[in-house]
Amino acid sequence: MVAGMAAAPDLSGIVAATPAQRRAAVDAAYLPPLLPALVALTGDLTLLRDEFRPDPDLIREEQGGLTAEQQDGIRTLAAGVLDELAAGTRAPAPLDPDAYAPLLAHVVGAPIPDDYLPLVREELGGGADGVDLRTPDWTVAEVAPERRLRVVIVGAGMSGILAAHRFVQLGAEVTVFEKNDDVGGTWLENTYPGCRVDVSNHFYSYSFVQKPDWPLHFSSRDVLLDYFRQCADDFGIRDRIRFRTEVTSATWDDGDGVWRLAIRGEAGDAELEADVVISAVGQLNQPRYPDVPGRDTFAGPSFHSARWDPTVDLDGRRLVVIGTGASAAQFIPVVADRAASTTIVQRTAPWFIPTPDYHEEVPEPLRWLFEHVPGANQWHRFWLFWRSAEGLLPYAAVDTDWDGGERSVSAANEEIRALLQMYLDVVFAERPDLLEQCTPDYPPLAKRFIRDNGAWPATLQRDDVDLVSGTVAAIRPDGVELADGTHLPAEVIIYGTGFRASEFLTPMTVTGRDGVDLHEQWAGDARAHLGVAMPNFPNFFALYGPNTNIVVNGSIIFFTEAEVHLVTELCRLLLTEDKRSIEVRADAHDTYNAEIDERNLAMAWGASSVSSWYKAASGRVAQNWPGSLLEFWQRTREPERDAYILR
Repeated sequence: MVAGMAAAPDLSGIVAATPAQRRAAVDAAYLPPLLPALVALTGDLTLLRDEFRPDPDLIREEQGGLTAEQQDGIRTLAAGVLDELAAGTRAPAPLDPDAYAPLLAHVVGAPIPDDYLPLVREELGGGADGVDLRTPDWTVAEVAPERRLRVVIVGAGMSGILAAHRFVQLGAEVTVFEKNDDVGGTWLENTYPGCRVDVSNHFYSYSFVQKPDWPLHFSSRDVLLDYFRQCADDFGIRDRIRFRTEVTSATWDDGDGVWRLAIRGEAGDAELEADVVISAVGQLNQPRYPDVPGRDTFAGPSFHSARWDPTVDLDGRRLVVIGTGASAAQFIPVVADRAASTTIVQRTAPWFIPTPDYHEEVPEPLRWLFEHVPGANQWHRFWLFWRSAEGLLPYAAVDTDWDGGERSVSAANEEIRALLQMYLDVVFAERPDLLEQCTPDYPPLAKRFIRDNGAWPATLQRDDVDLVSGTVAAIRPDGVELADGTHLPAEVIIYGTGFRASEFLTPMTVTGRDGVDLHEQWAGDARAHLGVAMPNFPNFFALYGPNTNIVVNGSIIFFTEAEVHLVTELCRLLLTEDKRSIEVRADAHDTYNAEIDERNLAMAWGASSVSSWYKAASGRVAQNWPGSLLEFWQRTREPERDAYILR
């Protein structure tokens, strides 16, 4: 049953509202998903009028490209339905989710392939009434009543919280180790000013814990941290987390079929056993600094954005920021207001995607709609899912017949480039020098987009801000030296230089079967089967592992939910076959990775020579998933039995 679609939907909010409040909510709504949400609530398919269906080619435009006349018609119809529900002249009659196909087609303007329907049903299933269609359908007690399943999870960020929740639901003995003093992972550690998510919160959230009252379209770090803290509380997993404790090593004991872990915490060092170990340490937690001489010789304060030092007074100081990635683009407009001068060192110009509502609050009438109209929040989530995720993937695909050089990889990719270039032309119309510096020389989607609501170009055009394109050659006691000999004086240096993303699982040592060291096996080029399993490492699984990063299609939370489901299914296989260990076969692992490598080379981020954190030192794309959300979801539904060895 779909969230908000219970036998007796709660209409109290609709009834209590005035006609003016209901109309204000409709006026503030995103219209493509509005009528389908009302159809799902009322069962009235006549509301899906052809004249109100968006053009699928315009789905990424504001309001899905609907004309003003279409918008007025939808609002009038929707307001009338809400008034009838409030008056009791129309009764709710929730539509069977199996009949959702025409509703989904109406949202995006074209029929949805049948393969998507089970996935979309899950995505629509979570939320306000507590329905969770992704709850495991088995428990340890049911499939192996005589067995214990001791699960250790390393990390209590977004992935670790979810994994702990699912394995508690399974009845496993769960222990989580977290090096920090609270949950939240990256949202706990990154405290730099301006820190926020770049995926809409209605999608960047657990499918089964929807929040109708997000205060902003793209929430700040504090709001997100509160969300994950609340989830940990509501899931009842806090008493299973050992805070301020690290797993320094994990060693597989083949004789006993267990993992032996070395633990370091406030009480000292300790050891324990686990049947299953799940790494939920993430990718973006080890700061990367420029590999140049003299970094320790700088006379003033310096720090990485991921290790922000709030004790450093930036007021009236000469500031040099190294890097123009996502974090830098968020904090630079804030710190530039405080510094006497800000010099920004840019190695590669990023592509900016215009996002006018990036810092905007969700209007109160729209929050009312999401909170009080059953299903509206979930249908809005689906619209975001299709509009900003699957719909963009074809624009990254390489057309081998296209002769775009490093400019673009296909006609569709060139179309995106033209739109993004148009934005740059407008915002830097008065500064041709900055326009030249800020125009990337690589295809769109080869690196992750950075969202901008105008703050970045406004900051660069300040009299006290300088953008310098170049490569850092050394850090001196009084500033930064570039490769061309330019000296940039500084009183404070901030490194916005990203993370050691390709160095998965560092600094933990993991030793598998026959003494194989995981980092030596990877040799700086991490690989895994579906991002989760590695040969020679039984009962050891990674979340947000190699090649599970997303570029244009969706939220990492979606991937994590799929990965956690796969891990639970691997454990079910282990228990139902009454075996001690399960590991991916080397040939299955290698075949899969060869496929992923080939497919990544056929995408903009693999075909372009531009440097990015997507690539390992070898140049191989070690981060990205090259396919659709649907494909990853399908491939993680149940294990391919022949791909695994059980002993």
